[in-house]
Amino acid sequence: MKLKLAVLPGDGIGPEIMEQGLAVTKAICEKFGHELSYEYAICGADAIDKVGDPFPEETYKVCMEADAVLFASVGDPKFDNDPNAKVRPEQGLLAMRKKLGLYANIRPVTTFDSLVHKSPLKEELVRGADFICIRELTGGMYFGEKYQDNDKAYDTNYYTRPEIERILKVGFEYAMKRNRHLTVVDKANVLASSRLWRQIAQEMAPNYPEVKTDYMYVDNASMRMIQEPKFFDVMVTENTFGDILTDEGSCITGSMGLLPSASTGEHTPVFEPIHGSWPQAKGQNIANPLAQILSVAMLFEYFDLKEEGALIREAVDQSLNQNIRTPEIQVEGGDVYGTKEVGEWIVGYIKNK
Repeated sequence: MKLKLAVLPGDGIGPEIMEQGLAVTKAICEKFGHELSYEYAICGADAIDKVGDPFPEETYKVCMEADAVLFASVGDPKFDNDPNAKVRPEQGLLAMRKKLGLYANIRPVTTFDSLVHKSPLKEELVRGADFICIRELTGGMYFGEKYQDNDKAYDTNYYTRPEIERILKVGFEYAMKRNRHLTVVDKANVLASSRLWRQIAQEMAPNYPEVKTDYMYVDNASMRMIQEPKFFDVMVTENTFGDILTDEGSCITGSMGLLPSASTGEHTPVFEPIHGSWPQAKGQNIANPLAQILSVAMLFEYFDLKEEGALIREAVDQSLNQNIRTPEIQVEGGDVYGTKEVGEWIVGYIKNK
């Protein structure tokens, strides 16, 4: 297979974890005989500093010409701490999602047996938890009409039927591939937009009779994720709720540095870790590269290269089992490994397998 990637390292720890993700990509392509080409592009605070735009037109062109985008992170404190900043790094991420038509964000939440002790939840609750959050990514309050002055502000949670139907279709189809259980998360007792979500979900459910479909208010869902994470199989929800719930889901595993994601839709798919840019750790070689590396596994699996994805997952599992871990997930008394060392170990495992 010929694989052409757009590589967007972004800000903070992004370039460090991207280096390891790309090294794993190269190792897999070499092992399985795939022809890899890639082009770097700027985004986020890095792009603002260089050209004044967090997702410049040239970066958009690079993404559109690629088979997939491998993305790391955006964000910088100098923008976070300035409420009057007119241009922000995160606007680049939103622009990328909108311009590429990436309406479906796929975030698996899985636990690793060797890491359940790192979860703030009891071991018996999290061991074996394995579900997918599907977040609508290009609608809702993040993209609706906005207004702000010194006395009032509003964000409009705007959704149309086609937007809701297409993301629910993704949810039902994922449920069909897994354990045939779909939970639609909304706030239909309060929000009109949620009532439309629930109405359309109820209209579509008879088309998937094999799927058990249930409905849950977002406040109840957030509580249920902590009390009984193994209840869920596939969860689908709107943009704002999905943003919050998927970050909450990361605590089940014990570290945000372990969870990958895919964003798919009308054009080039994007594969990225769920965490942010962690600017405080920039250049310190302490950031966990596993979420970036597992995003590479999702990338290969997207193209139905299951053996390649499975080998990456095996290498990650073995690195954890053998305590080749960055500091935030290392066992007490374990050796110290940095971002680079963890990535190199996984590359070595792939090459020698």
